[in-house]
Amino acid sequence: MSWWWAGAIGAAKKKFEEDDAPPKYQSVALIVGVTGIVGNSLAEILPLADTPGGPWKVYGLARRPRPSWNADHPVEYIQCDISDLEDTQSKLSPLSDITHVFYVTWASRSTELENCEVNGKMLRNLLSVIIPNCPNLKHICLQTGRKHYIGPFELFGKVSYDPPYHEELPRLEGPNFYYVLEDILFEEVEKKEGLTWSVHRPGKIFGFSPFSGMNIVETLCVYAAICKQQGIPLKFPGCKAAWDGYSDCSDADLVAEHQIWAAVDPYAKNEAFNVSNGDVFKWKHFWPVLAEQFGVECGGYVGEDLSLQEMMKDKGPVWDEIVREEGLVPTKLEDVGIWWFADVVLKYPCLLDTMNKSKEHGFLGFRNSKNAFISWIDKQKAYKVVP
Repeated sequence: MSWWWAGAIGAAKKKFEEDDAPPKYQSVALIVGVTGIVGNSLAEILPLADTPGGPWKVYGLARRPRPSWNADHPVEYIQCDISDLEDTQSKLSPLSDITHVFYVTWASRSTELENCEVNGKMLRNLLSVIIPNCPNLKHICLQTGRKHYIGPFELFGKVSYDPPYHEELPRLEGPNFYYVLEDILFEEVEKKEGLTWSVHRPGKIFGFSPFSGMNIVETLCVYAAICKQQGIPLKFPGCKAAWDGYSDCSDADLVAEHQIWAAVDPYAKNEAFNVSNGDVFKWKHFWPVLAEQFGVECGGYVGEDLSLQEMMKDKGPVWDEIVREEGLVPTKLEDVGIWWFADVVLKYPCLLDTMNKSKEHGFLGFRNSKNAFISWIDKQKAYKVVP
């Protein structure tokens, strides 16, 4: 059974035992954004005994100190702010053994022009240090996303293509920091002979990271927990088209597997790929699942569009009460409830892509989105982020 197929059906993952002999590493990864929603999955999957390209030595880079929920991964953690060139040079120049870079980080600013500036600076700083100092560097994976096809948040609904989105669609007019990152990547890889790249474009990601700025599963879990605490139905806050229409998602583990595939498979080099689970769902079918997981009455769509940002703006004390009563990891509501993002997701109908290009190039991994939804809810609970 191939590794990709085993991952797709949820086979048990092998782990190194504590008394195993230290492996002789075949590949050395740098995960940039290791505490993010895909970075955390990469940190779990890369060190596994059967991961292609391995055994892997893994460096994990993030701006903040290492959190407790990331501490059990066998990763050499590096706290570094890559928007600061001096800090980047100081922390990363000694790492001359890196063979693969997985760039899964981003920074959010108030306008897309500012996003272009800060994110472009971060990637350029990183590559300006890594490429000259790592003689065995082979491949760079860059994660962007579906805004490649629908434009930045500030232009949602104004510029986009008709779904399903495919990788050959030309760029949209207007600023988009994903385009800036791609251009920098293409420019920098030319500086080293034989260095290859891949670009990965997930949709909305189902995964685990309390530090993620766009964690839809965690946000919906927090909303459900607050409804349960207040004894009110779990109303669907989005539009009717999103309630009734088809949606898709990208499982964080699948996105990680997709990037590892592209990093080691010669047929995936120098290409951009969509990455989604390969099925579709309707929020009207997932909403009772969410309600059941938290033991709350399912309110469904109530005939009007609601705003989670408005509904949750005074619920900080309620969340503090839940954290205290349930013995959860201490968090503030604004850190675990990304209301603006949930409003975007649930008010924008029918965002679908196609996985044909990935399949044609040899990636056959997939996920059952309903099972993934439940699995990531379970993980939020297991780490005591939600009750």
